[in-house]
Amino acid sequence: MKSKNIFQIVAVIGFLASMVACVSKPEKPIKREITDAVMQEIHNEIKTPYKYGLVMVPTDNSYKMDCPSIFRKDDKWYMTYLIFEGRGYETWLAESDDLLNWNHLGKVMSFSKDTTEWDVNQKAGYIALQDPTWGGSYAWEPYNNKYWMSYFGGNTTGYEAGILSMGMAYTDELPTYPHEFKRLDKPVLSPHDSTVKWWDNSTMYKSSVIRDFDKETGHEFIMYYNARGDSINPAKGAERIAMAVSNDMKHWERFGDKPLINHHRGISGDAYIQRINDTWVMFYFGAFWTGWDQGAFNRFAVSNDLTHWKDWEGDNLIESSEPYDDMFAHKSFVIKHNGIVYHYYCAVNKAGQRGIALATSKDIGKSDLHFVAPPKDEEK
Repeated sequence: MKSKNIFQIVAVIGFLASMVACVSKPEKPIKREITDAVMQEIHNEIKTPYKYGLVMVPTDNSYKMDCPSIFRKDDKWYMTYLIFEGRGYETWLAESDDLLNWNHLGKVMSFSKDTTEWDVNQKAGYIALQDPTWGGSYAWEPYNNKYWMSYFGGNTTGYEAGILSMGMAYTDELPTYPHEFKRLDKPVLSPHDSTVKWWDNSTMYKSSVIRDFDKETGHEFIMYYNARGDSINPAKGAERIAMAVSNDMKHWERFGDKPLINHHRGISGDAYIQRINDTWVMFYFGAFWTGWDQGAFNRFAVSNDLTHWKDWEGDNLIESSEPYDDMFAHKSFVIKHNGIVYHYYCAVNKAGQRGIALATSKDIGKSDLHFVAPPKDEEK
């Protein structure tokens, strides 16, 4: 009789425990279907029809600025960006109080002195693991007590020249002041890998890394990257956006059997991810889809699972229209703050000058920054 009572008590405890587990474990939210109406809703939320103008202009026409990434710490904003001055890319840092006026602070990834390093002449960095919430904190969040940056690197001099591979770098302190990031000693993804795919067997470019707490892919970290490749002639392939996954930020593997964004010619690149209205939005740029005279422009795609993306088929978010961006208007970084959408992008004019421009969802006036005319010998 005593053993029977014990059995009943154990059974009751087990039942109650199972009920508590059922109550305390929340169900995953139902993913809404990405319909045309949802795409239009996202477009209405993110569109920025007012071009403010240039916010970052090189002081010397031999310098070119590229690829802004913006984060926030307390009441101050920071921007990492690239500068090319003939040898290759280095990664720099700037700060702002109002998202409009920016002060250069210095470098965070510089050219190597050791010429044997694989990334001696190219270090194009992008912040990783930022809070992706639309209108959120835009904090650069740590992992393992480190702040991470993905970058493409290479040893060839010139503008995005040679074979470029993907690297990872980190720092123990939030980079609100200029200091050099530490770098892993070899690429985490490369066209030389034995696991290389047909879409990245030539060279690699920008990467964007987010943390996926729901592990949609079965992994904690996702890297979106664009690369050039082709099954027949890698050097003449298109650029496409693909993904890789990791559980520790150091070891990465390609994910899936095809690229995520593929227009089969020209360029689809520079993905940047935000979480808007319970859906994922990928800002990216396109170029030369219908020919070399089409230029470069910014667009977006939407997903509910981070792996399958529906491409927007309407008008470009940003395209060439002004003297400072009449060649290319591309490479997005988009945030929402105090009810205003800020769309930063790389602006290139027909004189070859390259700076960082801004468009907004509300008319906030015009920037007084402008390019300085190139020297006479550069005009010839």
